[in-house]
Amino acid sequence: MNKGVFGMRQARTSPSSPSGGEPGGAARRRPGFRMVMDAAQTSGPWWLPILSVTAAMIFCAFLIALNGLNPLVVYADMVQGAFGSGYGLGETVVKAIPLLLCGIGVALAYRIAFWNIGAEGQFLAGAMGATAVTMYLPHLPGPVDIPAMFVAGALAGAVWGLLPGVLRVYFQVNELISSLMLNYVAALLLDYFVFGPWKDPMGYNFPGTPMFQPWQQLMTFGGSRVHLGLGFALAAVALYGFVLNYTRWGYELRVLGASPAVARYAGISIGRKILTVMLLSGALAGVAGMSEVSGVAHRLMYGVSPGYGYTAIIVAWIAKLHPVGLILASVLFGGVIVGGYSVQTIGLPASMSLMLQGAILLFLIGGETLSRVRIVRNGPNGEENAAVHPAPEKRGGEAWM
Repeated sequence: MNKGVFGMRQARTSPSSPSGGEPGGAARRRPGFRMVMDAAQTSGPWWLPILSVTAAMIFCAFLIALNGLNPLVVYADMVQGAFGSGYGLGETVVKAIPLLLCGIGVALAYRIAFWNIGAEGQFLAGAMGATAVTMYLPHLPGPVDIPAMFVAGALAGAVWGLLPGVLRVYFQVNELISSLMLNYVAALLLDYFVFGPWKDPMGYNFPGTPMFQPWQQLMTFGGSRVHLGLGFALAAVALYGFVLNYTRWGYELRVLGASPAVARYAGISIGRKILTVMLLSGALAGVAGMSEVSGVAHRLMYGVSPGYGYTAIIVAWIAKLHPVGLILASVLFGGVIVGGYSVQTIGLPASMSLMLQGAILLFLIGGETLSRVRIVRNGPNGEENAAVHPAPEKRGGEAWM
């Protein structure tokens, strides 16, 4: 006890008093539990995609039931339409080809934590690049046409993919924004060409180019619409798996994706890696665009892509960037697209497939977030167990060179 300035006795506050004697005036908290985010965990368990797809199907089943239809019948029709016949299976593979090529490109960028949302624009750029060969070099020898279209499509996609990489490395522009906005620029540029200088004068005002010549079209297999783009896609996924797992360059990509600070300490040029990866990512999507116009549409036209580049993001995410997972996810979502067409016969719109894709993405992201939640116990003085949820490494705003 001590005397105050007016001679009155005042109580000395103990440092451990719960009345505010702690530094900063904070009251001591009682031991208890709280939820925290485990920043050290960057990926959910292997079974999470399966659970997410199941949860999405159950969610969509309720919406289908609200329309007065039996969800089991609808899902059975989708499976039958996509996989129940030779024609349906062939169409599923046709849809899976661009999804796989774009998915590999997106997965490659995600390996270094560069969030490329621009596969759709890179796909359209590749389609325009390949079509430019047919429009401006119509007299190329037949055997040269397809290789020239392949190179032009890959180069156009690579340039379109390089743009957000340059903006990120040299100007610190967020790649989510720049790559997404470039999708709309590519779509408007395509509209300009098919409604303007490349429009077929004999096409009855249809917004599209003249049909490609037979030697400008990719070969197909077995009387189906499955084309040579399948070979491009399978070769790309095999190369992707080999490079990532058995080469020094792939190891450096994995180190960079895990920790930019460690990569910089190891002497890895982060800026150079970003630019190289985005060139390859864009080139793969560009080859997908070339394959679509040369192997399926046989012309460049308005609406040539139903959103392959956006769906490829879900493909890469649900595959957890694994080569085999990319193949399986591409076939799955190709089947969802084809199955969406078949359910029109029972009164549902083809956009049913879009609803299912969106639900899968929603539940997948939600599941990934929940898998990082940890319940921790506060210490005896209320402090948290910091080892359970270490502070994430700061990435935004730092120079990438």
